Amino acid sequence: MALPEAVPAGGEVRGADWDGLDLSGRTFTSVTFVDVDLTEASSVGATFTGCTFRACQLNASRHADSAFLSCTFTSCSFFDAALTRCKLTGSAFSRCTFDLLRVEGGDWSFAGLAAADLRKASFDGVRMREADLSAAKCAGAVLRGLDLSGATLHRADLSRCDLRGSDLSGVDPLGVELRGAVVDVQQAVVLVRALGLEVRPDDDG
Repeated sequence: MALPEAVPAGGEVRGADWDGLDLSGRTFTSVTFVDVDLTEASSVGATFTGCTFRACQLNASRHADSAFLSCTFTSCSFFDAALTRCKLTGSAFSRCTFDLLRVEGGDWSFAGLAAADLRKASFDGVRMREADLSAAKCAGAVLRGLDLSGATLHRADLSRCDLRGSDLSGVDPLGVELRGAVVDVQQAVVLVRALGLEVRPDDDG
């Protein structure tokens, strides 16, 4: 499929079929995308700054080393999408679906994922500093090696999550659901101390 014509800053793309489109290297600023089909679209080094996505399909799309900076996603689908080393700093998500989404590396700091349903998503090695994950539904998700320093996790459901390698220093064990979550030994000590318990060796005298 041919590349679309350049979209001016502040412009709008509505009802377009960008299925399978290669957006590598393209730049979009303050563009509003409404009901755009981006199924199986791909990008390397693309940049979206301050863009709005409403009711867009990003299913099976593949993005690497691309940036979605301070973007807003509403009622969008990320089924089987893959984001590798991408920056989504300051982006916000509302009523989106993330089934089989795979995120590897990249920076999602300050991202707004409150109440997001991430139960079938996988995040590995992602920087999520000060991200808002309050009331997020993450039961059974893979959330490994995440930098969650300063992240908001109040009322998040982390039950049965694979959390190994993630920074849990700011997690209040009484403010989240952790039943059945998988953690490493160091994380277990952090969580125990957060409960006010003191960890000592058996033979400390």
